[in-house]
Amino acid sequence: MRRHLAAAIAATLALATASADAAQGKPTPSPTQLLDASKPSEWRTPNPDNLLYMQLPTGRVVIELAPDFTPLHAANIRTLVREHYFDGLSINRVQDNFVAQWDDPASDDDHPDPAKLRPLGKAKKTLPPEYTRAITPRLPWTPLPDGDVYAPQVGFSEGFPAARDPVTGREWLTHCYGAVGVARDVAPDSGNGSSLYAIIGQAPRNLDRNLAIAGRVLEGMPLLSALPRGPAPMGFYTDPKQRVPILSVRLASDLPPAQRADIQVLRTDSATFAKLIEAKRNRRDSFYTHPAGKVGLCNIDIPVRDDGKPVMP
Repeated sequence: MRRHLAAAIAATLALATASADAAQGKPTPSPTQLLDASKPSEWRTPNPDNLLYMQLPTGRVVIELAPDFTPLHAANIRTLVREHYFDGLSINRVQDNFVAQWDDPASDDDHPDPAKLRPLGKAKKTLPPEYTRAITPRLPWTPLPDGDVYAPQVGFSEGFPAARDPVTGREWLTHCYGAVGVARDVAPDSGNGSSLYAIIGQAPRNLDRNLAIAGRVLEGMPLLSALPRGPAPMGFYTDPKQRVPILSVRLASDLPPAQRADIQVLRTDSATFAKLIEAKRNRRDSFYTHPAGKVGLCNIDIPVRDDGKPVMP
């Protein structure tokens, strides 16, 4: 907790300094310049127990789970992965400006035949909804200084875009680009992690607090966002041959170290991230002559690097 407090103070001071520079009309450092000047301590290596590697024919998608926000779903997804539940399934739905969704194709029928569904093994069939969690000082919180339509407060926690309501004492992850959510039926407890989706378009923030967000894509978003759109309603593919096969999904912790990605994520409670926020809010250079002065939660990319090289969102 002391580390979170010290980091928050440093981030606040960095934001104030950057704001003062912007007010004086000084050119805004580029994201590349800010990241090049960052300190090694400002980057974190995700826990390999929380990293999923989804292998598609076109490449690998890396997903970080969010167990501090959706612990039951994270645990169930780990169980499904270790039982190789997703191996050989497919991406069955790609809806323009919305989501790419993967699951058992048989489960997408209006009246699925239980005999045709892939067994869940040791994973749970239903889970309590984990749409929000109690606000706690144990988790870092980097607030945005600008308002939000969907929540009283927005910011970042542990590398995830988040929102909170001090009146109710609850906080939750938000549906920004790259968020990985748990699909469900009408019943709130019907989402178990066997059907997942990634946001590939504009942020559908109206889904916040109505679906559980299990994590976010760290690497490989172009492999999902560039997929052909499904022609049927809601983006489903009409021909099984259109579906994108999932070759495998593995936990990083179950692989030898040599096979793990060398991924690092910029700490969202770091001074450099605070400077990136301000540079986004008040960008000033030869092209941006009129800074916006504000920024939306989902307009901020959280920097990721793999083997020291930046990952493009």
